[in-house]
Amino acid sequence: MDPQRKARLDSLFEAFSILAEGKYVFLCDMREDISRWSQNAVDYFGLPDVYMQHAGAIWEEHLHPDDRKNYQISIDHIFSGVHSGHDMQYRARAKDGHYVVCTCRGVVIRDHEGNPVYFGGAIHNHGMLSYMDTVTGLRSLYGFFEDLQSMFWKQDEGCVMLVGLSRFSNINDLYGYSFGNDVLCELANLLQREYRNVGAVYRMDGTKFAIISHTLTAGKMAGIYHRIHEKTSHDFYVNDERLSLLTNAGIVQVQHFNISTETVYSCLKYAYYESKEKKLGDAVIFSDELTDDNRLYIEKLNTIRNSVTDNCKGFYLCYQPIMDAVTDQLKGAEALLRWRNEEYGAVPPMQFVHILEQDPLFPELGRWILCTAMKHGRHILKRYPDFIMNVNLSYAQLETNTFVEDVLSALEITGYPPQNLCLEITERCRLLDMNLLRRVFRALHDKGIRLALDDFGTGYSSLGVLRELDVDIVKIDREYVKDIITNGRDRSTVQFISALAESFKADVCVEGVESMEMRDFLLNYPVSSLQGYFYSRPLPIDEFLTLYCM
Repeated sequence: MDPQRKARLDSLFEAFSILAEGKYVFLCDMREDISRWSQNAVDYFGLPDVYMQHAGAIWEEHLHPDDRKNYQISIDHIFSGVHSGHDMQYRARAKDGHYVVCTCRGVVIRDHEGNPVYFGGAIHNHGMLSYMDTVTGLRSLYGFFEDLQSMFWKQDEGCVMLVGLSRFSNINDLYGYSFGNDVLCELANLLQREYRNVGAVYRMDGTKFAIISHTLTAGKMAGIYHRIHEKTSHDFYVNDERLSLLTNAGIVQVQHFNISTETVYSCLKYAYYESKEKKLGDAVIFSDELTDDNRLYIEKLNTIRNSVTDNCKGFYLCYQPIMDAVTDQLKGAEALLRWRNEEYGAVPPMQFVHILEQDPLFPELGRWILCTAMKHGRHILKRYPDFIMNVNLSYAQLETNTFVEDVLSALEITGYPPQNLCLEITERCRLLDMNLLRRVFRALHDKGIRLALDDFGTGYSSLGVLRELDVDIVKIDREYVKDIITNGRDRSTVQFISALAESFKADVCVEGVESMEMRDFLLNYPVSSLQGYFYSRPLPIDEFLTLYCM
């Protein structure tokens, strides 16, 4: 190849490479039909060399036989001048013989007289995960899971930490996204300096980073993080700008290997969000305490998590009746999740739900809960046509793109009437985008589904959630009524919440009704329904049907 033409080809190839991060780049000198390809493509697909004569024909041999005709037609049209580029998808054979799906986008570059000179572009290999983060240069989320899995294979004990930033969107809004990337790079550098020789640093999703250490204890890892937390909040500079960053951190000690890496990651995220929501960014070390049967907590969580993947085996629902405050008749029931197996027996939900909410599997469990509650609810409707089934939602379900479709699908599968369904959310939904929640609420209301705000008053933003979202029912938490007969503050609180709900045109349900005296006392307030052990503990469906439907 002429050295001068080769130099121009190489120069243009480098320009394409800069613009096509994470993809295979190709550039063809159309007059000589000589191409240069990325070394990564040569290695992955077993191509002859980075420089190839008639590369189109060579590449065609690597395509799936069913995809070659369309590819050939496209290349012929490009070289004959009919088309000025292509955007197509095909299957290409890797070096080991398996096929991967690729998207190829290319464009013809013409000279000043309009004649085609180069054909260049990029190939995205959908079967190849990126193990390097292009912003920070660190190993990526995929690299983290690969190394964590390796840690388990080798049974190499250590600690894992998740570190992230809060309110990072403020920096992007104020300084721009380019500066935001500089902030992430500087934070990556700080983490690498602080954990050099004792831990590997990874760039996770968004503004999160992870560290894996095989030498540090959880306490020592938290001690180093404390220095980082102090520096980023008081003395952190990027491009001569002094910033105050809000960091959070969760830590898990990995000592046992009869669990999955996914369980470890769920515990890690739980500790991280505890740091973010309750500890003002101080590091939270996940507590893997011995349970009352002398088994480690994380092992129990792993078993419960595996139950979700096994068609939710071991999970079941109990139902606590909700009574009409005026007629004292059955008005509805709240479906409550339970789990048990032969090894651990019955495990209360407070021991696992808050961890599973951090797990990608939780929406699958949520769909099972919806369908099961509706199937059981159909039996109750035969006796009580106006019966309302209340089902609790997690913010992990609400943030999925398919949540509304999941609810509507469950209604269709079970044949349950939407007007007899009430979905309960807690004020933790404040973590989600309020515009998203409004759209979800509107879509559900349009189908006749009711919405309730559970545990009202237990969080610091319940009033804000009530103001922003159109809810049908406000549920007063049991903490505000347990001493209502003797405590004036509790009476004032119930009076205030009832009046507030009424102003927003929402009904009031009071939880935690434990006695007849308490029930009679609550009737002095504008409440519409009551729930608690005075009426019944949560019952399995067979016992519920026997008590109310026989």
